[in-house]
Amino acid sequence: MITQRRRSPSPAVTPQALAWDGKRNVLWMGSRDLRRIYAVDPEKWIVIEQKEAPGIPWAAVATDGSICFTIGEGPDDDRYIRWFIPKGGFSKTDRIACPEFTGSYLSFDGEHLYLSQWYKHRILKLDATGNILRVIDVGAEICGHTFVDGLIYVLRGTEQPNEEWRIARLDPRQNAPEVEDIAVVPFASRSLTFDGEHFWSNHRAKDTIISFALPN
Repeated sequence: MITQRRRSPSPAVTPQALAWDGKRNVLWMGSRDLRRIYAVDPEKWIVIEQKEAPGIPWAAVATDGSICFTIGEGPDDDRYIRWFIPKGGFSKTDRIACPEFTGSYLSFDGEHLYLSQWYKHRILKLDATGNILRVIDVGAEICGHTFVDGLIYVLRGTEQPNEEWRIARLDPRQNAPEVEDIAVVPFASRSLTFDGEHFWSNHRAKDTIISFALPN
């Protein structure tokens, strides 16, 4: 099992997107149902900024000075990647369509975005215009991923019937990365981010944000 170190009430219902912003030392969270995003001070656990999103904020990751979101737009929940500037807002021009208008969770290696497709069990490495540079098969449904020291940590498992999830690790520098399960995640997790010391994920069904460590 993972080691849970902190359980905190979400600042809004149905926490979905989650990203650690190391430049500002804040945690960004997006509410699925309210379609708003929130910057949370992790020490005081107070909201220091919030904005309406241009759709459903399904996922987020901090990039170079901005926060990148996967946004579901329109009646068909078509997925787009959009950029948000803290203390500013969502760009009206920077938007790229996800491949096949599908995709959810995001991670960033310092140069490229990685977008996962839940039901296709894969993570896509994208160029700046959304073209697929590489496909990494993860072998299960994906509910979050993040980079740590050049490795991708991914939440994988099954949603139905009983929300069974594990945190696994892979090295994207390998030609055919081997996915290694590390620990069981005992809650219905959504999103994964890392603050330099601990991982964070949402227990959306309980309106809770959880910080945890891996087993020794």
